[in-house]
Amino acid sequence: MNASTAPSHPSRTSPGRAATGGAGPGAASGAASGAASGAGPGTGGPGGTTSLRLKIGFAVCLATMLLAVLDQNIVSAATVPIVRELDPLHGIDRIPWLVSAFSLAATAALPLYGKLCDSLGAKRVFLGAVATFLLGSALCGAAQDMDQLIAFRAVQGLGGGGLMSVTMVVIAQLRGPGKRGAGKGAGLGGLVAGAGMALGPVVGGLLAEHADWRWIFYVNLPIGLVVLVVSAFVLDLPRHGERRRIDFLGAALAAAFSTALLLVTEWGGREHPWGSPVILGLGGGAVALLALFLWRQATAAEPLLPLSMFRIRTLRAAFAVQGLVGVALTGSLVYVMIYLQLARGIDPASASLFMIPVALGIAGSGLLTGRLSARGWSEKSSVVSGSACAAVATLLLSTNGADTGLWTVRAELLLLGAGFGQTLGQLIVLVQQAAPRHQLGVATTGIRFFQTLGSSLGVAFFGTVLARVYADHGPGGSTSAIPALKGAAHAQALDAFGSSIAAVFVCSTAVLALAVLLALRIRAGDATGQPGEPAAGSESSE
Repeated sequence: MNASTAPSHPSRTSPGRAATGGAGPGAASGAASGAASGAGPGTGGPGGTTSLRLKIGFAVCLATMLLAVLDQNIVSAATVPIVRELDPLHGIDRIPWLVSAFSLAATAALPLYGKLCDSLGAKRVFLGAVATFLLGSALCGAAQDMDQLIAFRAVQGLGGGGLMSVTMVVIAQLRGPGKRGAGKGAGLGGLVAGAGMALGPVVGGLLAEHADWRWIFYVNLPIGLVVLVVSAFVLDLPRHGERRRIDFLGAALAAAFSTALLLVTEWGGREHPWGSPVILGLGGGAVALLALFLWRQATAAEPLLPLSMFRIRTLRAAFAVQGLVGVALTGSLVYVMIYLQLARGIDPASASLFMIPVALGIAGSGLLTGRLSARGWSEKSSVVSGSACAAVATLLLSTNGADTGLWTVRAELLLLGAGFGQTLGQLIVLVQQAAPRHQLGVATTGIRFFQTLGSSLGVAFFGTVLARVYADHGPGGSTSAIPALKGAAHAQALDAFGSSIAAVFVCSTAVLALAVLLALRIRAGDATGQPGEPAAGSESSE
C-alpha cells in the first residue's frame, strides 16, 4: 500500500501529519496547520479561527447542505401545479426531465469539484458553487416554459453538486488537525443530507399547496445570499500553495459516463423497453466511456480520481458500502411511497408525510451516534450496526400487506431511518481519515459520487424486480393500471403487487447484508500520509 497510516484514536496524530496538514477531517496545510496545532483556548480551527467563527462556519455549512438536498427532492411534489401553468398540454411528458435535470448535472460535476478543491482551495470552490446555485434558483423561479425550467434546473444542479460535496470538505477543514471530535461536523452533514432527502417532498408539497410553486426556488435566494456573504467573511480555510493541473478530459469523460448511466436508469423500462436500441446504445456507451475514463485516470499526470486511492483498503470498502447504501436507501424510500399509494390508496401529499419518521430516525440515531463516538464508539461500528439495523427494517417492510397497520409502517420507517442515520455521516468521516492528505477533496466528493450512482441504480434495479414479479403474478399490464381495475382483476392485481413489493424489499435486505459484510472489512481510524511515506501505525485498533 502506497499510503501510510496513523494510529486510530482521533486525538493522536503522527508528527509528519500534524506538521504538514492535510486530508483528515479538519486538516490544514502549511503554516495554518502549525497554528492550529498550537492553538490556545481562544482558537477553534485552522489558523487560529475563534470558537464563534467556527460555530458560525458549521451552521452555514449545514444550512447550505440542507438547501441543496431539499432542492434535489422538492420539485417531485410540485410537478402538477408547474405543469398546469407552464405546459398543460404536453408538460406531463416532460416531468421526468424536470425531476432528473438537477441530479444529472450535479452528479456529472461531482468529480471535477473534488479536484478543484484540492487545487484551488475549498473556500473559492464553495463560494462559486453557492453563486451558481443561486443563479439557477433565480432563473428557475422566473422560467416561462418547461424548456427553460428544465435548462435552469440543470444550472441549479451544477451548483447543487458542489453544495452537497464541497461543503463536506469545508467542514473537514474547519477543524484543526488532531482535534477531538474532528469527524463530528461531517457526521452532522450526513444527517442533514439524509433528513433533507426525506423531507424534500413534504416541504415541496406544502409550498405548492399554500404558495405559488415559484417560491420553491425563490425561497433559496435570501437564505443563499446570507450563506454567501457570511461564508466570504467567516470561513478561514487553508490556502493551497501550488495549483495543480485540472484533468478536464477526465472530467468530461466522467460527466458523459455518469449521464449515460443515469439516463439508462431513468428511461429503462419506462420511457423505453430495456431491450430497445436506445437503452442498449446508452448502456454500451456508458461501458465504453467508463473504460476511457479509467484509461485516462491511469495515464493522466494529475488524474481526476486517482486509481491509487483504490489501493487503500478503507477507501475501497467505504466507497462500495456507500454505493450499496445509496441503492437501498433511495430504492426503499421510492417504493415505500409506491406501496402507500397503490396498495393502501393514500394520496401523494399524505404519503409524503410518512417520510417524517424516516427523517426523525436519521436525526435521532445520528445524534446518538455522535455521543457514542465521543465515548470511543468507532465509525466502523456505527456503519456495521446501521447497515444491519436498516436491513432488519427492510425485511420487516417486505412482510407488509394491504391490511398492515399504518402505525406499524411508520415504526418500520423510523427503524429504517435509524439504521441509515448511523451510516450516512460516518462513512464520510472514515473516507476523510483514510484519504491521502492532498486528496481530501477528491475522496470526499468521490464518496458522494458513489452514493448518487448507487441511488439511481437502486431505483432502476428495484423497478425491474417489481415489473418482472408483477408480470408473472398480475392480471396483465403494468402496475400503473391498478387503480383503473375493477372487481376480481383489481383484487388479483393488488395481490400480485403485494408479492412484487415484498420482492423489492427482500432485494434491499440482501443489498444491505452485503453492505454489512463489506463494512466489516473497513479499518476504523485508518489515516494515511503522503504517498510513499513510511507507515506509521498501519494496524487498526480493531
